[in-house]
Amino acid sequence: MTVFVTGGAGFIGSALARDLIAQDKNDVLIIDKLTYAGSLESLKPVSNSPRYHFSQTDICDRDAIGALFDKYQPTAIYHLAAESHVDRSIDGPAEFIQTNLVGTFTMLDAAYHYWRALEAEAKEKFRFLHVSTDEVYGELGAEGEFSETSAYDPNSPYSASKAGSDHLARAWHRTYGLPVLVTNCSNNYGPYQFPEKLLPVVILNALNGKELPVYGKGENIRDWLYVEDHATALQQVVADGVVGETYMIGGRAEQTNIHMVLAVCRIMDKKFPKNAPHEDLIRYVTDRPGHDARYAVNCEKIENELGWAQSLDLDTGLEKTVTWYLENLDWVKAVANDYTQERLGLGTGSK
Repeated sequence: MTVFVTGGAGFIGSALARDLIAQDKNDVLIIDKLTYAGSLESLKPVSNSPRYHFSQTDICDRDAIGALFDKYQPTAIYHLAAESHVDRSIDGPAEFIQTNLVGTFTMLDAAYHYWRALEAEAKEKFRFLHVSTDEVYGELGAEGEFSETSAYDPNSPYSASKAGSDHLARAWHRTYGLPVLVTNCSNNYGPYQFPEKLLPVVILNALNGKELPVYGKGENIRDWLYVEDHATALQQVVADGVVGETYMIGGRAEQTNIHMVLAVCRIMDKKFPKNAPHEDLIRYVTDRPGHDARYAVNCEKIENELGWAQSLDLDTGLEKTVTWYLENLDWVKAVANDYTQERLGLGTGSK
């Protein structure tokens, strides 16, 4: 049996693909366009497995996607392929609309035509998991949490494009009967994250004695989820989730951005004392336009109904993350070869 992982050379997708292949259960076809944030370097630990398959394919290419369905006959689709960086969506929203909306439509359309031709037993077992974000719900005040019934209120081009793709996925279930499930996750962190996101930037800049940029006053709050725990949750939803349902996946670890930066600085002080105290490198910079103040996720549904639980608390996860980056600088060099760390998302005009 074969499962598809779209976006499988990216941060979350590669964590999922590595875990699926390591379990020795299914063949895995990783579908990835290999944009700047996707790299085969993240799949090297499993690339020699006979269960590993890769196709460099744009999910917007309907003919190519259809051919992959015909060739590999998947039993499940983990759809993670997406443009995901909010700052980039502010500067260049067109790619986000194309990949996140048109690409999701293309995957749903191909999956539907494949699924409806299956024999009864295979048709019953087939699953399409659409993986999304808590950012589709907008921002919270000082209290409360997002749940599966929260109203959609996206505030960035990125979150708006993901909200649209969520609605498409649910529509293909309600209208056509495609066995779709949807997950919305909180902020992921951990190994193999492209160094444009907050924690890798802080770790690598601290290592090199460079300034640590923090948006605004660093008071924006996120719920932090270790990426490997997220990968486990996605598999549990496909295995045991109720078709047509949505599941929130969170880390139960609400913290401000500045708390996370200071926590990384303390770990770096121990592991790389050369530039200590690293918090002296912190610089507060102009905030992102429309920066949501707070996200928090209520993940009781997946915990109570599917029995999912995290394996790591935040402190342990941060320690593991910093250690991984310090021990894998060759990976950083390989994936970020052309990345200049220029500031994006200042709202100076879209393209």
